Amino acid sequence: MPLDGKLSKRLASALQTVDEHSTEGARLIDDARRLWRRVQRLVRLDLVADPDVRSLEVACWAMQLPMRQAKLPSAGKLGKTNLRDRAEQAAELLISTLSDDADDELLDRVARLLHETPHRPPMLEDARLLADAVNLEDFGIIGLVGQMIQLARQGDGIVQLVEGCDKREQYGYWEARLKDGFHFEPVRQIAKRRLARARQVAQMLADELKEDSGE
Repeated sequence: MPLDGKLSKRLASALQTVDEHSTEGARLIDDARRLWRRVQRLVRLDLVADPDVRSLEVACWAMQLPMRQAKLPSAGKLGKTNLRDRAEQAAELLISTLSDDADDELLDRVARLLHETPHRPPMLEDARLLADAVNLEDFGIIGLVGQMIQLARQGDGIVQLVEGCDKREQYGYWEARLKDGFHFEPVRQIAKRRLARARQVAQMLADELKEDSGE
């Protein structure tokens, strides 16, 4: 059952402001829609029996609500997404944002879904699906661009991005993420393919920086 027009408009309105400076833009709305499309793709893989697609769709929008804040819940060591903080903040912000626009039953279902998502493993199958979809965001060229956006908001730039990529490889960061970050093997395989592409781009970026430095 698709979301009704009023609820969709309210969610889009809540994400129209992308930061604490009241800057307006499409970034968070686009991210919510993209996450929802990714979840739909995973649903079509039949990883979960009888998923609650309405709650999953609202959760995809809610997961962007914390990203408007100055201190991002995803800004952990080496850029690792802090899924627990992000999901818990999303549940709180969802209730305060939609208290007058959605029925209590739907909000309760979505809040439970969000709270379950960071658990290892979540009791709800839908929460495992959502967790895999969110964690997939860190992989691939999309992950690189997202990290660059985060670094830029902190005052850093391309040099810090390349340094971060190098540190991840040194510490075996991605291997650990692949092992522990996914509940479903088909999603893990998607992440591996995306990681291979991201590594190619990161290496090309590092090579260009070396050229600029005369190395």
